[in-house]
Amino acid sequence: MPQIQWSSNYAIGVKEIDTQHQELVNNLNQLLEACAQGKGKEAINEMIGFLGEYVSFHFATEERFMKQWNYPDAPAHIQEHRNFIQTVDHLRREIAQETIGPGTVIKVNRIVTDWLINHIIKVDTKLGAFLKKNKVE
Repeated sequence: MPQIQWSSNYAIGVKEIDTQHQELVNNLNQLLEACAQGKGKEAINEMIGFLGEYVSFHFATEERFMKQWNYPDAPAHIQEHRNFIQTVDHLRREIAQETIGPGTVIKVNRIVTDWLINHIIKVDTKLGAFLKKNKVE
């Protein structure tokens, strides 16, 4: 499976958030690499566990910036965070109840990769533009 190459297109211009996004991409790439080596079944539980913990930490960081700077689109942005947390919880329960096969690994990869990249490009960049207007780096 092809890995995600970090690109300046993913940077929102706020160092703390960009660093966390890079950490998320690096961990996702580890899962993709494990899948390429035929170890996706073993890595999937680790990835889901990491996501469950790290995205909560990361989302709290973004939400702290939103609150501190009175970001006007905060409610919709926060709802997207909550929806993703629910998606990860659903995946965790689904994986716990069934045998992890190639289809499960592909499904998790697709959901996580698509959500992460789309969220960064479509939603987080708006937050970044707002914060940059307020001189936040």
